[in-house]
Amino acid sequence: MSNADGRRPSGHDARDERLSETGSGAEQHPSFGPGSQFDQLFNDPRWALAMVRATVLEAAHPQIGGALIDNSTFVAHPWRRLRNTLVSLQRMFGADDHVRAREAARLNRLHARLNGHDARNRPYDAMDPGVRAWVVATLFESGVTMCRLSGRPMPPDAVERLYGEFQAYLAALGDDAGHLPPTLGEFWSYYDRMVEEELENTEAMRVILYKLFDHLPAPPLLHGLPTLWAAGRAVAGPAIGAITVASLPEPFRRRAGLPELPGAQTLMQGAYLAAGLARFLPEGLINTRNITDLLSLSPGSDDPRARTVEALREHMQRAGALLRLITPPAPEPEPAAPSSAGRRGTEEFFRDVLDQTGDGYLTWPDLAAMARELSSRLDLDEPDETRLYDAFAAWWRELQTALDTDGDGRVSAREYAAAAPTLAGPALIRAAEVLFDVTDTDGDQRIDAAEYRTLFRTAFRRDTTADTAAYTRGAFVQDFLTFMAGRQRSTPYDPLFAEA
Repeated sequence: MSNADGRRPSGHDARDERLSETGSGAEQHPSFGPGSQFDQLFNDPRWALAMVRATVLEAAHPQIGGALIDNSTFVAHPWRRLRNTLVSLQRMFGADDHVRAREAARLNRLHARLNGHDARNRPYDAMDPGVRAWVVATLFESGVTMCRLSGRPMPPDAVERLYGEFQAYLAALGDDAGHLPPTLGEFWSYYDRMVEEELENTEAMRVILYKLFDHLPAPPLLHGLPTLWAAGRAVAGPAIGAITVASLPEPFRRRAGLPELPGAQTLMQGAYLAAGLARFLPEGLINTRNITDLLSLSPGSDDPRARTVEALREHMQRAGALLRLITPPAPEPEPAAPSSAGRRGTEEFFRDVLDQTGDGYLTWPDLAAMARELSSRLDLDEPDETRLYDAFAAWWRELQTALDTDGDGRVSAREYAAAAPTLAGPALIRAAEVLFDVTDTDGDQRIDAAEYRTLFRTAFRRDTTADTAAYTRGAFVQDFLTFMAGRQRSTPYDPLFAEA
């Protein structure tokens, strides 16, 4: 028997029921892959709302909030961050044990690099087992809550199964199971204690709720439709924020002073209900893997879906131009002076390419984010990943020495503009060479079409003959240096580093 929110009445009852489900006569279900409870939820449209809610609850944890503010690209590159999260969940909850082990090792290496102190000088460490348990707890609890809020609570046995799967997820990371309570009944007591005693109104949480949604950039394939995107965001952004706040635990909302707008509860329930009804759409339209693939496509990609979206975008642009001809013009802000063809200004390059975390400065976490994105795209093993990080770390030391004139440990846009030519030093050349090596998977000293597409997710755009349809080391290094030092726009590198 469960309560209205899917919770068990006590830890003792939960233990007894769990034993009865796993007894000799109980049906066995896989923890990962097809047939798992998570696999059923992952393609549920309500999962999008649950993910946002879970992210806010994660960010409200002081250690996670500090790590996000200092290291995450979720402000400047939210679509990239979303895609990487979905891909990671697919790998961890998929049926392939080898893929899961590789992803767990990658996550552990990533988390081991995320430590420091927050604005109040409190330490944070992404490898802290208690912190990692809280991340898993928010995903599980938000999955259960999304069903309850949409009027279809999960059956008790399904809640038990889902909790067991998330326990298995944490175990796959190599964490001590003791940091996530062993029974479902004990979990709810742990969750309530965390909400009431540990969570805070952190800066990271406020950024997500009150900045990210209101300033969310368009995904790459919708570039070129700024008016349409801005109009939709002006309506959807505040609504998503209000829905998310209304879905948070009431004790935390009250303690954190989060305002709940009139009608927000009704709006929230309507949103979850509408998302639940989307389950009846054709499977291809709501398949998370398909959506993830679309988020990863770059303009100019040879993927048929990218060409379809680009054709649709061209039709919408023509329709928008016709609409502007027959309607009175609205006042628009003065546009910035256009850069010369193929070039971008220094400030634009600093904002779009170098400042990966979106805090207005160039620091080590910005270059680490570049290395992290490249390692993820190329699915690197530990030795190659370490080589890439070391190359970017050497580049950061070179940049800091050359550009950090006031010695504050970071490079401002002004400092960068004053000494930008020094950007292409020996360390950057070394970074380009390491990137070439890890992309050239067959070691033939050329990047062929398949290797090129793996890195850039676009068509092979080199001007080559049939005999030399490859990318040489010299050409690769030169193009990388031209992009990173010369502010030259680049069809492959802009989607890789500059787009959201």
